[in-house]
Amino acid sequence: MFRSKIILLFAAASTLPASFVASDAAAQAAAPPPPLSPLTIQGDAARGAVLAETCKGCHGVPGSHNAYPSYYVPKLGGQNLEYIEIALQGYRRGTRSHPTMQAQAASLTDQDIADLATYFAAWTGEPETGKSDAGALAVEEGKRKATACLQCHGEAGVAAAKQWPNLAGQHLSYLEQALGQYKNGQRVDLLMAQQVAALDDATIAALAAYFSAQSYLHQTPAEKAPR
Repeated sequence: MFRSKIILLFAAASTLPASFVASDAAAQAAAPPPPLSPLTIQGDAARGAVLAETCKGCHGVPGSHNAYPSYYVPKLGGQNLEYIEIALQGYRRGTRSHPTMQAQAASLTDQDIADLATYFAAWTGEPETGKSDAGALAVEEGKRKATACLQCHGEAGVAAAKQWPNLAGQHLSYLEQALGQYKNGQRVDLLMAQQVAALDDATIAALAAYFSAQSYLHQTPAEKAPR
């Protein structure tokens, strides 16, 4: 009897490490991935131009729409190189939800991403406002609510640091889509998740109206070469 109890105690004790390991593995799997950072390698705009041939079918066509949900494809002219690198890494890692972009980015190396970012960041053009159907009242409401955004995205939507995106002049429908994805978890970003958690649809629409009404980002046709 005594020997049997000892055996049972050892058997129970031997299961503890395995359960702890399983619990730890589950916790690690549930934890959000670490934040992405800009790359530290030099990009080649000429090589990026070759890689970007498939990208220009959407990003180089003024007025191009995402099919479903429907929104204007974002402008890249005037966007920060470092932010483009972070965005492409996010699509590659799967922490940004868009099937086409994930498929495009899945096979990209770090050098490919640096080259593409260097190419797109070199696009030139005149500052523009984004496509928007918002009225002046919505723009003013968005300006009042944008105070928390300005610390990273800068006064009137021109980013204070290059790893953050410029928002000024981006299309309203794209800004609404992006903010909605940060809120529902389709885009994984700890900082943005905290910022948008309490935003309702009306506030998201107002913020998108404000930033899209500012002049900065521009559309560059596919046939126009970078500087």
